Amino acid sequence: MKTLVIIVACLLFASLAFSQEKELPQWVQALIQQYEKDPVANPPLSISRCEYRGEIVYYVPSQCCDQFSELFNEQGEHLCAPDGGITGDGDGTCADFYAEKKDCEVLWKDPR
Repeated sequence: MKTLVIIVACLLFASLAFSQEKELPQWVQALIQQYEKDPVANPPLSISRCEYRGEIVYYVPSQCCDQFSELFNEQGEHLCAPDGGITGDGDGTCADFYAEKKDCEVLWKDPR
């Protein structure tokens, strides 16, 4: 009986991971594959999905200091850099991101 419960639990978790991967846009899946080929970053790379200005966007935080974070629309087009850079304020084109973003969830975080 214990073995059956463990098998069912494993199948359930595997199907959840598979369904989440299938829900991700192809360009996000490709970005994840690229990140997994790159050297391990510190802090680990991550991708979050949020609602911003009534649209779904994808946020990739910067890795350090003067680097810009990236914000993409659903089609994978780069929208802006909400933070990072020398001032830490991003590129200035979406300065309201942190005040306006809603329902953010981490979709992927480098497990290495």
